[in-house]
Amino acid sequence: MDMYGFYTGKIFNAYEEQGAHVTPQGTRFVTFAPAARNISVIGEFLNWQEIPMNRVYDGNFFECFIPEAREGMMYKYRIYRQDGSCVEHCDPYGFGMELRPNFASIIRDLNKYKFHDEKWMENRSVRKDEPLNIYEVHLGSWRTNEKNENGWYSYKEIGKKLIPYLKDNGYNYLEIMPLSEHPCDESWGYQNTGFFSPTSRYGTAEELMELVDDCHKAGIGVLMDFVPVHFAVDAYALANYDGTALYEYPNQDVGVSEWGSCNFIHSRGEVRSYLQSAANYWLKEYHFDGLRMDAISRIIYWQGDEARGVNGNAVDFIKYMNQGLKDMYPTCILAAEDSTNFPKVTKPVSDGGLGFDYKWDMGWMNDTLDYFKKTSLERVENYHKLTFSMMYYYDEDYLLPLSHDEVVHGKATIVQKMYGAYEEKFPQARAFYMYMFAHPGKKLNFMGNEIGQLREWDEKREQDWDILKYPIHDGFYQFMKKLQGWYQELPALSEWDYDRHGFEWIDCHQEERCIYAFERMSAQQKVIALFHFAEDDGVAYECVAEPGCSYEVILDSEWDVYGGEKKTPKKREVVKADGKGVIEVEFAGFEGIYLLKI
Repeated sequence: MDMYGFYTGKIFNAYEEQGAHVTPQGTRFVTFAPAARNISVIGEFLNWQEIPMNRVYDGNFFECFIPEAREGMMYKYRIYRQDGSCVEHCDPYGFGMELRPNFASIIRDLNKYKFHDEKWMENRSVRKDEPLNIYEVHLGSWRTNEKNENGWYSYKEIGKKLIPYLKDNGYNYLEIMPLSEHPCDESWGYQNTGFFSPTSRYGTAEELMELVDDCHKAGIGVLMDFVPVHFAVDAYALANYDGTALYEYPNQDVGVSEWGSCNFIHSRGEVRSYLQSAANYWLKEYHFDGLRMDAISRIIYWQGDEARGVNGNAVDFIKYMNQGLKDMYPTCILAAEDSTNFPKVTKPVSDGGLGFDYKWDMGWMNDTLDYFKKTSLERVENYHKLTFSMMYYYDEDYLLPLSHDEVVHGKATIVQKMYGAYEEKFPQARAFYMYMFAHPGKKLNFMGNEIGQLREWDEKREQDWDILKYPIHDGFYQFMKKLQGWYQELPALSEWDYDRHGFEWIDCHQEERCIYAFERMSAQQKVIALFHFAEDDGVAYECVAEPGCSYEVILDSEWDVYGGEKKTPKKREVVKADGKGVIEVEFAGFEGIYLLKI
């Protein structure tokens, strides 16, 4: 390991030296704990007897070699502090860990699994000019397993169910909520104790590698949620690891996050190297195709508060890490969950940016969902909530998220957010999703959104799949499948997402009638998207298109096959613009229509 690089925050491979590394002769243990008086390894290999570690390198590291320690065995570090007290810790660089509430690290051999995804890895891209449709999943509650006391399927078992579902529904990327080990189920993985340990809830490191490999063989990319801002306070993990604030701030004013967790001190080189190595670890060892980075606003500003100013050290860290990851993996996807107006989040570091590929468009999400909570009359007054996103859209490379955060903690599910009674919500939701998929930007949907889930997400229960027995939900599900299929097939909906030539308003001044019309373009294709977001039916509208051109009606949210009021055409339906370019449309209440230029 490059010691100077480690201390100055320049390296991405600290895990190759630290942690527990299996050899044919036994296992070598190394940990960084500069303030510790001494450290012992305890484990099941010698009946949990203490094996003293030796100071090595510059005296800030401890090392020992144990011939009896083998793959799959548990261990801990017993760290003696300067005051004589001792605390048992899991390994900060451990590659496996016990199921909560236990916390021993587990020796894992990262070289056991052999990947078979060479073709995928050679051909993957960041998909700027291709469809990117992400299905966000919490593995423990997508489906539950009656044979497991906690309701979990293993990585291997869930893959057999999830991969065919993704293929059938038109998703080409899977985003998994944090898989690094965490003690509290309710944190969903956002408060970690094992940044290099795939959670044991679903199995071993080898089984997770197989899940990613199987996704790749099926043509599905896999992203993982990564948390570079904070960590769990549990005394056995990173907090006060060597008896001092080694990974966290010593000052409580900035040391504790709004979630009650410990904030990483990004000004410290050893911490930077730790986080950079963790990010690299998931991309290299598990072949993840990218990372969605959580709470980037807390990296940019102190405690996420713009009034407290920019955290320059943390910003420098994220720039260096992103640039390093892109240098190693040019085709990996780095996405920022960031609600700030900080500039150049998705611009290259060489151009003064933060180096992300995508930024979640939280403004679009908030404005759009707020619009659909309103009555038709209120939508008249708030008409331009749906046009505002295109005022700033080209400032960044945006991704449109409807994530787990929007369906918990009293916020209601996506369909529930639609104004009105139960039956009224579905026509609006169908039209809403057509608007989302026609709007520039890549797409992300949380599990359950596609079936019209009405119960807020609970990490302890699987999705309410049985609601598909009701026609209104099944119709919505079939509609979502068709919509996402068209998104994959129509280059106009993705090829020029970040090119100003890819979008043009046809009409964004129908305030009184809540009608919107715009065109999406690619090099070889044009699609007109028409929307009516008021409850009045039988509304006539003249859409201006290219004179004399013909358009195929490829999708209508009000076709009765999806639960709407219009008879689904049995054969291709074509409309033609007259000599003035006018196409006559009649809206049946809340409705979205796609017209493909022939």
